[in-house]
Amino acid sequence: MSIALTPAFFLMGPTASGKTDLAIQLVQAYPFEIISVDSSMVYRGLDIGTAKPSANELALAPHHLIDVRDPAEPYSVADFRRDALQVMAEVTARGNIPLLVGGTMLYFKALREGLADLPEADNSLRQSILARAELEGWHVLHQELSKVDTVTAARLKPTDSQRIQRALEVYYITAKPLSEWHAQQTEQSLPYQLHLFSLVPQNRALLHQRIEQRFDNMLVNGFIEEVTQLKQRQDLHLELPAIRSVGYRQVWEYLEGVYGYEEMRFRGIVATRQLAKRQHTWLRSFGSDVHELYTEDALIVLQKYLKKNQIGRKLGTGNF
Repeated sequence: MSIALTPAFFLMGPTASGKTDLAIQLVQAYPFEIISVDSSMVYRGLDIGTAKPSANELALAPHHLIDVRDPAEPYSVADFRRDALQVMAEVTARGNIPLLVGGTMLYFKALREGLADLPEADNSLRQSILARAELEGWHVLHQELSKVDTVTAARLKPTDSQRIQRALEVYYITAKPLSEWHAQQTEQSLPYQLHLFSLVPQNRALLHQRIEQRFDNMLVNGFIEEVTQLKQRQDLHLELPAIRSVGYRQVWEYLEGVYGYEEMRFRGIVATRQLAKRQHTWLRSFGSDVHELYTEDALIVLQKYLKKNQIGRKLGTGNF
């Protein structure tokens, strides 16, 4: 006899597609708890540029896995998977349903499929690689990676410093390419009945407008001042994943005089659009079991889906 699995919902989608607003509406009416799936929102102090939920929004719908790490300390995919599994177990123990919301598709993939059992980071080796990169340039290390791990090097740009560093680190420690570790990865199935959704505006041009408007709103609401405060810390720099987040890198370089305000704004919007494009590409790889939602009528469609799957409203929130 098969055992009925506890449901868990993935609400994925490109940046600025309206995931947070939809998730908050769902939490108000259904027994969901939101677990953030965002590689930038995990960092404390990265608020405006990540479109982190406001204090009022968090009061309406608390989010797990935001503000869990200092920006000076990288947060890995393995960290996320471990933390997400723990929070999901706690949510279901309370009789609620995990609602995983965000746009970091690698996190979703790792949670769903598991991770290769990679070696722990070696700090001394990492510092040695970083020192070489500063002296020789990341393009040289990318060329070195291409000799020992052709598959991984082919999917990385010479500027993708964090991933080049990790791939070389794994090879130096184990004498086995990172691509081989991934090829040997076995699926680690989740003990949940997954309901997968992607949220996208019906019109791609509308998404671009939303991205531009949101970036402008960030600038008006103090994004530059936020990055200025981060920049005043002596332990933060552009090689850290937190500071390399979309938007933060552009504002940081603007503050260093690399380019002017209008160029910073343009680069920030373009980088965000490129991120959205990569997120779309990831979503297409998730398979046919992902239900596509359009931002314009997503709540209505989801309500029908929840009713069909017998997931009822909270007491006192009314009926369909």
